[in-house]
Amino acid sequence: MSIPDFLLEVSLVASAVVSFVTNVSVLLCFTQSAELRSHVPGVFVLNLSCSNILLALINMPATFLGVATRAQPFGDLLCRAVSFSETFFSSNAMLSMAALSVDRWVAVVFPLRYSSKMRHRDAARIVAGSWLQSLTFSLVQLMMDWGGYSHTYASCTVHLDAVRASQLSAYATFTVLLHCSSFGLSLLVLCVAYLKVLRVARSHCKRIDVITVQALLLLVDMHPRVKERCLSQQRKRRQRAAKKICIFIGSFILCFSPYVITRLVELSPSVHVPRHWGIATKCLFFTKASSDPFVYCLLRHQYRKVLVGVISRVVRKDRYFLSMNSTSSMWDTTYENCPVRIT
Repeated sequence: MSIPDFLLEVSLVASAVVSFVTNVSVLLCFTQSAELRSHVPGVFVLNLSCSNILLALINMPATFLGVATRAQPFGDLLCRAVSFSETFFSSNAMLSMAALSVDRWVAVVFPLRYSSKMRHRDAARIVAGSWLQSLTFSLVQLMMDWGGYSHTYASCTVHLDAVRASQLSAYATFTVLLHCSSFGLSLLVLCVAYLKVLRVARSHCKRIDVITVQALLLLVDMHPRVKERCLSQQRKRRQRAAKKICIFIGSFILCFSPYVITRLVELSPSVHVPRHWGIATKCLFFTKASSDPFVYCLLRHQYRKVLVGVISRVVRKDRYFLSMNSTSSMWDTTYENCPVRIT
């Protein structure tokens, strides 16, 4: 085994484990908190987490087997099913991220009308539209038999066999439409929505800054350290929104764009994509599933509070059972050491 193959295998295993554990943790938070379930964005988060979990259970192990064996890991029928699931879940995950950005835009730009503009029924309709779009492309891929094992990506994915070279134009059109309707559309919605959110956040920060400066000018007796602390908090407040938006958009572009660009470039017959590069872009594509729970959920106070509460309850139960077992073993030992009374 070469060093690049070993590193790619480790990356796939780590992505699968982290993605499964973190996304299951998000689902666990929802089952334990009625407050999280009452929030409309929770519908999009659940949709995103379920897609990431299924990618971690189905497609990441299949790619790992393809890298390890350097051959098709399953039969043709199962490989087509795996490629169908990859198209559906990856497209659905991207559209879920776009839906989360739209929800945040509505909440920030129209805060007073958010409850009427974004309800659970509206969120369910958006999720249904995401499923319909993802299912449409997956079914077209399945009916046209454009799913199979690709040696370039060492996985069962969208692929055109050499024997079907006559369908290259139709396959190229399908591939361009697939990535434009999933990656391209989601990236456009993310940029437009979050840039509008950033504009509103900056306008709010300017108003707060004016009030803060006026208060500092009036409070002439304030200690210099207190004034410096207020000014530092003011600077952090201006940077916080920009950092979050850079994380949302930057992680999306960093993880998805190399793979999508590679898939579009390889449509040209004169372009040959190296195997290690193709698998590396695939691994980077999968890492987004493991980073999504941190980007959208687990770093927020509400989710951390629920998750810490669940972990503390589990730890208490373990300690209780351990103490009970130690107590019972102590009584058993005492009973065994007692002399038997003969009557």
